Amino acid sequence: MKRTFHIIMLGALLCILAGLVVPLYMIAATYASIYSTTDAVPGAPVAMILGASVSSAGVLSPVVRERADVAVALYHAHKVEKILVTGDDGSLTYNEVYPIGKYLLFAGVPQQDIFLDYAGFDTYSSMYRARAVFGVTSLIVVSQRFHLPRALYIAHALGLAAVGVDASSPDGQYTYNFFREIPASNKALYDIATGRVPRYLGTSFPIMGDGGETWVGGAVDMVYWAHSNVR
Repeated sequence: MKRTFHIIMLGALLCILAGLVVPLYMIAATYASIYSTTDAVPGAPVAMILGASVSSAGVLSPVVRERADVAVALYHAHKVEKILVTGDDGSLTYNEVYPIGKYLLFAGVPQQDIFLDYAGFDTYSSMYRARAVFGVTSLIVVSQRFHLPRALYIAHALGLAAVGVDASSPDGQYTYNFFREIPASNKALYDIATGRVPRYLGTSFPIMGDGGETWVGGAVDMVYWAHSNVR
């Protein structure tokens, strides 16, 4: 029994170590493509905001707000011409994308320069759809340090010329997210190796066109947004 226990524990340890190899490799492979500030990052046609938690009332989580604020800074500094917001809109009661779009509007980004991708259910799908649906070939990925290596590795594997800018807050709490990257990175590598095609592709929206065509629901209720997302 004791020997069996030791074998099981050794096998578990080896599995954990093997799982760690992938995210560590992604960190090393993308290190030179990650910039700490908006001033340092080179310009590109598009900034991509990768979705994360948004409340049912449309209030952005701190992680999403950090990403949106950096994208706005890139836009107003003329580092990008368009912003692509991508995330999960997979149910009637949850939408990551539209609230971020409203946040950008309130921050002074014109609607025609904001593209909404409602089928970016994971980072791989977002990167795949960026090229297949929106015709993106070069972009700045806006996310936190824990997420950028995986996002950029996927982008590069799919043929995108991508760099990233770190949207991490100095006092942000990301410990859980770093651990989450272990299984997420291994899944991403599997998706790349198998050439997974996202289930939803649909109509093409050229990224240098009018982003307003990707919006759903008509005019934005700015008063609602202001009350929901006031600092």
